[in-house]
Amino acid sequence: MTATGASEGVAARGRPGGGPWWWARRRSAVLDVLLAVASAAECAVEGVPFADKAGLPAVVGVLLGLVAGSALLVRRRWPVVVVLVSVAVMPAEMGGLLGVVGLYTLAASDVPRRVIGLLAGMSVVATLVTTFLSMRQDVASEPDFNPPVWFVPVMSLAVGLVLTAPPVLWGLYVGARRRLVESLRERADGLERELSLLAERAEERAEWARNEERTRIAREMHDVVAHRVSLMVVHAAALQAVALKDPEKASRNAALVGDMGRQALTELREMLGVLRTADGAVARGAAGSDAPERLAAVASRVSRTVVREAAEPSGAPAGAVVAPGRGAAPGASAGGAEPGADGPWLAELGDLVEQSRAAGMAVEFSVQGGVGDGDGGPEAGAGGGPRYAARVERTVFRVVQEALTNVHKHAPGARARVRLAHRAGEVAVQVENGPSARGATDAGLPSGGNGLVGMRERVVALGGVFVSGPTEAGGFRVSAVVPVEAGADGAVG
Repeated sequence: MTATGASEGVAARGRPGGGPWWWARRRSAVLDVLLAVASAAECAVEGVPFADKAGLPAVVGVLLGLVAGSALLVRRRWPVVVVLVSVAVMPAEMGGLLGVVGLYTLAASDVPRRVIGLLAGMSVVATLVTTFLSMRQDVASEPDFNPPVWFVPVMSLAVGLVLTAPPVLWGLYVGARRRLVESLRERADGLERELSLLAERAEERAEWARNEERTRIAREMHDVVAHRVSLMVVHAAALQAVALKDPEKASRNAALVGDMGRQALTELREMLGVLRTADGAVARGAAGSDAPERLAAVASRVSRTVVREAAEPSGAPAGAVVAPGRGAAPGASAGGAEPGADGPWLAELGDLVEQSRAAGMAVEFSVQGGVGDGDGGPEAGAGGGPRYAARVERTVFRVVQEALTNVHKHAPGARARVRLAHRAGEVAVQVENGPSARGATDAGLPSGGNGLVGMRERVVALGGVFVSGPTEAGGFRVSAVVPVEAGADGAVG
């Protein structure tokens, strides 16, 4: 509603029913037409006595009544005009229905209260004066009727209040109720908009979570499958170098390379099977939230298989293909933090380094701050150090794994050094390699550029610091510091 009429608010909501002009609905227009016809007929009838008293032709009185009574047609558009017309024709003793309906419409509209009070007061005064003068003439014309002095004023006041107060009060009530309904409707619309925004934000968060899980899955697949396939290519290059010197050994090693390739394909199928299961669960409406954990478990098994293959033959010559062996179970030398959680663990770093050594890389491994502090092989490495949450140990392991893979890819024949430091409240790791050896043949491994990005994402996700870049000697250095508290919540992967 607005100040122009009682039903403007309805029109603002969309004109249901397609009413003409200022009417919101057809039934409102029909009602106003019927009221205007009734009021015009009443005023026309009352206009005849007025014309007789005023000495005017009866036609003038009828026309005046028709015009005044028809003002109800615009009561919703201009309620103030209707009340003023009813006040104007009050001395002619016409427009009873016009005044009552006009006051009701005025009170129900959004016209300011002071305007409603002023016009209602004018209507009361006009009714009071008209009734007082009419009753005094009637009393004076009846010589046998001698009422008390207070009779005429009191009756005039009563008639004025009866004709004015009920429509005003009822109109105020209807207007207040209409405004309340309108405010509740607006509040409901606001809540609906808020719910829509919340739904959109929830969808955005769900999409963000899906993207995060896709990134995590891609990271796991890259860290495990790409690492294994890269070593397989390195072994194949070494096999090509010894093929003419020892055909029997070359044939045996070629079979082992084939076995490694088939194992890599099997492991890749396991990971893709996890993804298909998760996609099917989502399509059926299931949560599917355990897919990353299952994928991490598959990646952990793959990683253990990789490092176990190089656990036994630590003295293999450069360029030889390592046959699968039986290594120590992951975490067997450690105190067993988070039993049952999937690795890999820091205790397996020694096996990872031995695997690179078996592929022909000269790797130096040192641990600081652990029980077995010093330089050398895995027996002096992470196995004797403290244990951390699975997330922390897995992140450090993946950083070393990817860094060594990059050395195989981009710096063949280079010497590498892996440093692990157990500090107060954090664990630090650094992998540094020198320039490629002269005459070393590039393995020709493709690079997707995701290795360093994946390492940085892992470390930053735990609140750590990751730095990588070339060294002055022409090599490359990767450093990461991971806070121990990052995995204190016990979340795995």
